[in-house]
Amino acid sequence: MLSDLQIAQDATLRPITDIAREVGIDEKYLELYGSHKAKVSLDILGEFADRPQGRYIDVTAINPTPLGEGKTVTTVGLGQALRHIGKNVVTCIRQPSLGPVFGIKGGAAGGGYSQVIPMEDFNLHLTGDVHAVSITNNLLAAYIDNHLYKDNDLDIDPYSLTWRRVVDLNDRALRNVVVGLGGNMDGVPRETGFDIAVASEVMAILAMARNLQDMRERLGRIVVGTNKKGEPVTAEQLKCAGAMAVLMKDALKPNLMQNLEGGAVFVHAGPFANIAQGNNSIIADQIALKIADYVVTESGFGADMGAEKFMNIKCRASGLVPDCVVIVATVRALKAHSGKFEVRPGMPLDERLKTEDLESLAEGICNLEKHVENMKKFGVPCVVVVNAFPTDTDAEHDFIKQKALAAGADFAVSHHVHADGGAGGEELARAVVEACEMPKEFKLLYPDDASIKEKIESIATEIYGADGVDYLPAAEAKIKMYTDQGYSHLPICMAKTHLSLSHDPSLKGRPVGWRLPIRDVRASVGAGFLYPLCGDMRTMPGLPKTPAGDSIDIDADGNIVGLF
Repeated sequence: MLSDLQIAQDATLRPITDIAREVGIDEKYLELYGSHKAKVSLDILGEFADRPQGRYIDVTAINPTPLGEGKTVTTVGLGQALRHIGKNVVTCIRQPSLGPVFGIKGGAAGGGYSQVIPMEDFNLHLTGDVHAVSITNNLLAAYIDNHLYKDNDLDIDPYSLTWRRVVDLNDRALRNVVVGLGGNMDGVPRETGFDIAVASEVMAILAMARNLQDMRERLGRIVVGTNKKGEPVTAEQLKCAGAMAVLMKDALKPNLMQNLEGGAVFVHAGPFANIAQGNNSIIADQIALKIADYVVTESGFGADMGAEKFMNIKCRASGLVPDCVVIVATVRALKAHSGKFEVRPGMPLDERLKTEDLESLAEGICNLEKHVENMKKFGVPCVVVVNAFPTDTDAEHDFIKQKALAAGADFAVSHHVHADGGAGGEELARAVVEACEMPKEFKLLYPDDASIKEKIESIATEIYGADGVDYLPAAEAKIKMYTDQGYSHLPICMAKTHLSLSHDPSLKGRPVGWRLPIRDVRASVGAGFLYPLCGDMRTMPGLPKTPAGDSIDIDADGNIVGLF
């Protein structure tokens, strides 16, 4: 069987100018990066301002296993399938971090015959947006330490500083560091650390900005800490925001690529799905909705994470309204939600996950049922799709679909896009088209003027199913401080595990009889949200014992091998 990389390398690539022309993008709006990828100028929004918007589809999922369950495969495959049935469609997805590429998961362009290509470019650097985020983030860090060294005119409290440096790799040794060592000429010694680049607030801002000026203002609003009076200190006050915007100017333009069947794909922004909003950029979606009849976008991790944030943060900021949500499920993940199995990267799957087991499936189906209920709370039509694996049985797929419909899904289908590309997703495509024509009454979970605690408790009780919320003293103090500083109007971006509806990754299915502990609350004022920390969240992952990078190499002809 061919690897994903071999399938991608065997594909016939269309010139990116042809891809653009097919969806109505004039070549004057393209900034070419070779023959098969380009940035799209934001000027296109002015020309197409009066065009009606296409249908807006968000692809999400149940709580996955650590292996992932094919949400990106489904997103890309749905785009291919809609094009296969004659629809004008653009797919919008995030750019992957190099951390997972060389860490546990490998490439993130989809898989099998449902991929974004060139797959190597997609996974490795692309047009340099992540590097722009990194250098922009680190410029602000350098300004902070220089300000402390040069008399500290803003009277910054060094112990209040929350801004950290970033690098786009999994490097646990950098989680906690001391800077300024070496003597009087080398800065002020203090403890700090590194995050992975996609966890930077700069990346979250890239995804949230509606235009260049909006991005500039958001960068200026970044809060790095407080002064000794407890007042927020911003990037604007440090006189760094203008230079940051200059570094990010080109990164704000979406990247145009193609799928295996020659359809248009925007790849733009890659905010961390645990700490940040976990969705691709608003700008990419805005452009896509003006040039296509259908736009397929994807939310990170399960629907309790990325899709909740898509609705309550991204749609709140953009004013865009989804026409349909697609929830991806797999047989093996639902069996795992029975609590009987442990799925670990690098370890063989339990054989019972690969044989028919309706009993375990029945015990784990409650996870899917809860996600369907949650998505229906936002007032949009819901399609459940089972991502098929070769070991699945018809009885298992039928059981999942029956339960999904009983839980309130409007459609429940299966797809085989990994094996068959767009043709394998025709049933899904037709269900999505029909769902997009259904009535909708989109609503947010909470209003802007709700208190910080009211917003947190709405998510905890209504989306996660918690009995209530417990706040540690640090969280209580931060909630009071952010309320006093005037930030209580911001939406909430929960930071928790993606492996469970709860804060505890070991609690599978649909946990009951539990309370959500909030140990701290932090602010991403520039991005436009507050993020409570639930459990032990890491913003700098580490490499596994056998990293994916072990298999990545280059052959004698200069071809990349082993990427996925």
